[in-house]
Amino acid sequence: MSRKRSLVLTLAFSAALVFALSAPVKAADQILIGSPLSTAFLYGWDAERGIKLAVEEINAQGGVKVGNKKMPFAVEVIDTRDLEPGVPVSDALMAVEKLILEKKVNFIVGGPVRSEAALATMDILGKYKVVSILTTGVLTPRYHARVAEEYDKLKYCFRIHGEARQLVGEIIACFKEIQVKYGLNKVFIMVQDVAHARGGGETLGKVAGGQGWTVTGTEVYPTGTTDFSMGLLKAKNAEAQILNIWMDMPESSILLKQWYELKIPALPFGSTLAAAEQPGFWKATEGKGEYTLCNVVNAGNAPSNATPWTMKFYDAYTKRWNIEPEGLGSSSSYMAIYVLKDAIERANSLNSDKVVEALEKTDMMGVYGRIRFDPKSHQVIPALDPKEGAVGTILQWQAGKRIVVFPKSIATGEILLPPWMKK
Repeated sequence: MSRKRSLVLTLAFSAALVFALSAPVKAADQILIGSPLSTAFLYGWDAERGIKLAVEEINAQGGVKVGNKKMPFAVEVIDTRDLEPGVPVSDALMAVEKLILEKKVNFIVGGPVRSEAALATMDILGKYKVVSILTTGVLTPRYHARVAEEYDKLKYCFRIHGEARQLVGEIIACFKEIQVKYGLNKVFIMVQDVAHARGGGETLGKVAGGQGWTVTGTEVYPTGTTDFSMGLLKAKNAEAQILNIWMDMPESSILLKQWYELKIPALPFGSTLAAAEQPGFWKATEGKGEYTLCNVVNAGNAPSNATPWTMKFYDAYTKRWNIEPEGLGSSSSYMAIYVLKDAIERANSLNSDKVVEALEKTDMMGVYGRIRFDPKSHQVIPALDPKEGAVGTILQWQAGKRIVVFPKSIATGEILLPPWMKK
């Protein structure tokens, strides 16, 4: 062989080797997760961060064992925009179908985030038999109710975080503690004009009324509202002692600043209150959000020692993203990836029906307690004790820190009243 030809072959081999090493992993060699999320909003970006953190950790340990090989996870995030005002549900549906039909994802983890969009997506998941684990937003009880009602069609749909009825139960239990400690018994309800908030506020009003509370009024606000002063003054005139707030829009931080400036003698309690969940809330409100309570749904979204895994996740998230876990969607999205890994390995398959069967048998300790799904509705099983089930978290802002105050099993402090409420 001539030296010239030998050189050409050597160069060709080197080029081929470089290409092989730099080429992306083939789809057949990875497990592709599609994440439809409203990425410009808290419940979208924190879910994305939780998902990617878990994927990075699992891949660093070798990936997921399927048969005789280990496969890495890969993530394809698509912006559904479903939390943006005026964006139709159809946009989210098209985003999910794109993940399934064009991107050829194996599983869906994350959203859609808005309840209306997630409910509409269920039929697509059933049609294409794609396993989905809902991890953020979507608090409507209708989601898991549909699975139970149409199991054969919708058995591919799971939800790994709390929902509105569970939240109401936790809030009422927390209300009871406040009632016993401080003698409060009047609540004013302020909700965003979206399905989960309207339904949650209505349910809480009925339950609170049956528990000895007087509901002094209800105000409904369109998404994007920037002035809440009239509603706050109405609550004050009605002598409300707790403001129960259901809002996932960032403008809710304005509500808390106005509450502070008007010195409304009622404790703000967010059943869903996206602005107050975030570590930056204190700075955003210039400290005027102090004493605000909010439900961040699952442990791990605020610092506590619910399980040995809680602060391990909390610290890893903080180190990876240079910010503390930010609210609903953080710990549940992270946990969903580990639960999916566990189910795939037990099923020893990527087949949707086999993974569904494995998910239904899930029983593992995680960031926010024992993770199990109701086998009929595929809703994560809740509890007030992390040894028994998925534990929620209610925090209060105190001196610039998010202090967990409920449930008692994981609390790191007690509920305080603002000075203008003290007698």
